[in-house]
Amino acid sequence: MPPSCCGYLSQYTHHHLVVFLLTFFSYVLLHASRKTFSNVKVSISAQWTPSVQNGSAPAFSPGETWEDHHMFADEKQATLFLGALDSIFLFSYAVGLYLSGVIGDRVNLRYVLSFGLCGSAAVEFAFGTLTEWLHIYNIFLYCGLWVVNGLLQSAVWPCVVAVMGNWFGKQGRGFVFGLWSACASVGNILGAFLASSVLKYGYEYAFLVTSVVQFAGGIVIFFGLLTSPKEVGLSSDSETGLSAVETDSDSHRPLMSDEEEVEEEEEEEVVAAVAAAAAVVEDEPLSETPRAISFCQAFCLPGVLPYSLAYACLKLVNYSFFFWLPFYLSNNFGWKEAEADRLSVWYDVGGILGGTVQGLISDCMGKRAPVLAISLVLAMGALVGYSNSPNDKVINSALLATTGFFIGGPSNMISSAISADLGRQEALRGSQEALATVTGIVDGTGSIGAAIGQYLVSLIESKLGWMCVFYFFIVMTGGSIVFITPLLLKEVRAMWRDRQALRRQL
Repeated sequence: MPPSCCGYLSQYTHHHLVVFLLTFFSYVLLHASRKTFSNVKVSISAQWTPSVQNGSAPAFSPGETWEDHHMFADEKQATLFLGALDSIFLFSYAVGLYLSGVIGDRVNLRYVLSFGLCGSAAVEFAFGTLTEWLHIYNIFLYCGLWVVNGLLQSAVWPCVVAVMGNWFGKQGRGFVFGLWSACASVGNILGAFLASSVLKYGYEYAFLVTSVVQFAGGIVIFFGLLTSPKEVGLSSDSETGLSAVETDSDSHRPLMSDEEEVEEEEEEEVVAAVAAAAAVVEDEPLSETPRAISFCQAFCLPGVLPYSLAYACLKLVNYSFFFWLPFYLSNNFGWKEAEADRLSVWYDVGGILGGTVQGLISDCMGKRAPVLAISLVLAMGALVGYSNSPNDKVINSALLATTGFFIGGPSNMISSAISADLGRQEALRGSQEALATVTGIVDGTGSIGAAIGQYLVSLIESKLGWMCVFYFFIVMTGGSIVFITPLLLKEVRAMWRDRQALRRQL
């Protein structure tokens, strides 16, 4: 294996590990709370429909239950509204990503990240727990809270990617970010287990547990996260990683030195002082601080638009599994909601492995697009296989993990490693404050596609059935391949030129 694929880990210190873990678990907690909503949809749908629909007639008279929970007449209407809530959340999340990316490049990332985590936890508590405790069932209230939740959650992803981009250089980024991007899948797994463990007490307790844990995580981030290696005397190198800054230029000299060395030091100090004075006179700073680029400049960077559009198609499929998989397993196969929640984690297990393995392969190849294209082609086949899965939990789990490997892996790569590559590319010409903005653009465009897709999924399922939903997923996966094709051809040509040059040298 090339040194670039195995030797870069030795460059990192314990500060890198702390930053890796803090940013990792901050998004784990966010996705755990987000996953709660998808895992309790069956319970929420039953709560929002009359007693003759949700089976609670023995406990309450139909008239009383209808007056308390008369939001919808039947389960189909409740399902459509749940899909609309997913779309509302993702639309507001997309708008927030465009804004929070720009803010993240101009405001301390730790403040933005902590505010997003704590604010979102408070809104989720109000949405799922407080409204149920107070018996408040109002469509407009739910929509308003979910809009605010989407805006607050959008502050998290651009910030954590920017912090990781500050600490980890280009060398080995595919593997490091591929491993780190498993945070979303780990959060889904954690959220599924937390929700299924307390669901028997009521869906409101699932929201309570995850929101409290997320709020505590926001507090830890505020007091413990270092957003830049410069805060601890390290200097970032976008190509090779991080190296220690020599704060004392004489740190490797003997404690005792002769007079000649002292005179040389004094001469160097005089020269430095003269240079500083000249810089002040000419009104030129000694070290130019990187400035944040504008939103339009970031949008026009090479590769940002194609990857954003490809991610819009891919995130639609990925988030459809995220939001609807437990609901699909429960309704299509008749499995209990808690069992469906636990079984759905196999998709995330596949995504974890896919992001890590594919990121490592892209590091070794030095190219991202070929790995993405091959994985997406195989994802289309995996979707065909999973759509025909029998009513067997073992087979379903295996097919689900395979689908997650080929869909979740590329999704993790685009949203993390590739976004970091785009935000640190040579076209920036020295301006390094673009990572959060670029990440917000890529993820925001992806969220717009996902938002449109969630309502389409509920609409297609209610009109045509789940098989047509999977056909829709296959088409969207093919669309993502189309958008990255120009980048794929460019990288393949570059690989061919490199191979030809190597042959001529040999």
